[in-house]
Amino acid sequence: MNTTLQIRIDSKTKTDAQRVFKELGLDMSSGMKLFLQQVVNTESIPFPLRTANGFTVEKERKILAETVHSIKHGKQYSTSKELFRDILK
Repeated sequence: MNTTLQIRIDSKTKTDAQRVFKELGLDMSSGMKLFLQQVVNTESIPFPLRTANGFTVEKERKILAETVHSIKHGKQYSTSKELFRDILK
């Protein structure tokens, strides 16, 4: 038994997705069916989720934690000359 699924999405994303699906020889309905079947098959989102910065959520959390640690515990320099002198020793 088939059912209908309706979603709201901005027109640019819809147009861009239609273009990609068309290049792959698919229509929007077939592309969405493939996506949903992969969700079912993998019991997850079938691709790595990325933040606005392009990192996985886990990687971004690690970077932010390392940044906080570096700010609290890392060596700080007053001038770039001092920094380069330390680096080039």
